[in-house]
Amino acid sequence: MTGSGPHEALAAVFEQQRGRLVAVAYRMLGSRVDAEDAVQEAWIRLARQDAAAIDNLAGWLTTVVGRVCIDVLRSRRTRAELSYEDRLPELVVTVDGGTAPEDDAVLAESVGLALLVVLDTLTPTERLAFVLHDMFAVPFAEIGEIIGRSTDATKMLTSRARRKVQGTPQPEEEPRRQRAVVDAFLAAARNGDFEGLVQLLDPKVTWRTHHPQGVTTTVGAAEVAGPILRGIRWMTAVLPVLVNGEPGFVAWGAKGKVLGLVACTVVDGRIVELLTVSDRKRLDTMDLPERPE
Repeated sequence: MTGSGPHEALAAVFEQQRGRLVAVAYRMLGSRVDAEDAVQEAWIRLARQDAAAIDNLAGWLTTVVGRVCIDVLRSRRTRAELSYEDRLPELVVTVDGGTAPEDDAVLAESVGLALLVVLDTLTPTERLAFVLHDMFAVPFAEIGEIIGRSTDATKMLTSRARRKVQGTPQPEEEPRRQRAVVDAFLAAARNGDFEGLVQLLDPKVTWRTHHPQGVTTTVGAAEVAGPILRGIRWMTAVLPVLVNGEPGFVAWGAKGKVLGLVACTVVDGRIVELLTVSDRKRLDTMDLPERPE
């Protein structure tokens, strides 16, 4: 985006919109890389336009990014990619209390893991309508123009999407209290305290594990506590981390080998969702912290 004169001025205006556009695209696509690609495509299309003829540049860019994201989501479904339960959201992992690149931290902390998973269950148009209206306050009429529907139809679409999302666990406790629950969970596991573990887990807790063979989902406090107790003995070191803003930990085994990443969603003092990644290929793509001494 270099140049001079009108082109340079247009690039400067576009850069002012970039942060918002990436945020929209990230919530649509669940991937920072895909979001950046969608925004770059918007810039390419803008550079081909007579910018002077665009009355509302911010609205025009939102429309383009929205349509690009819908195309990407539809392409994923056409290619019959993994179901939303199998797809792993993009995870931003930081040491609890440490720092992260500002833009990554803002994206991760504002879109929890549970919400990203549920957003993947929406149709592309439902997701766009929900994201633009409920997260970015874009008027229904403008959203309708993007997806080719009337204002009333867009309201109904957004309402349907909202009903699907409303059951998503949303942490309300302050981070310190969430961390205390996860610390107590680890302590109970290390002490072999089955009853203590069950008390810290929601009765309908969901544990989704991404391993080399695929994805395993376990539901229920007792059903989750048993495997946790069996697996804890292999851990030689644990480091508290934040995973997309939610408390979790990285575990290491013998010879300093990473065993896995665990993220916990805490609501009302109990863990309602667990996400574990033990797939070596997935772990190798993550920027995980070093093993503690």
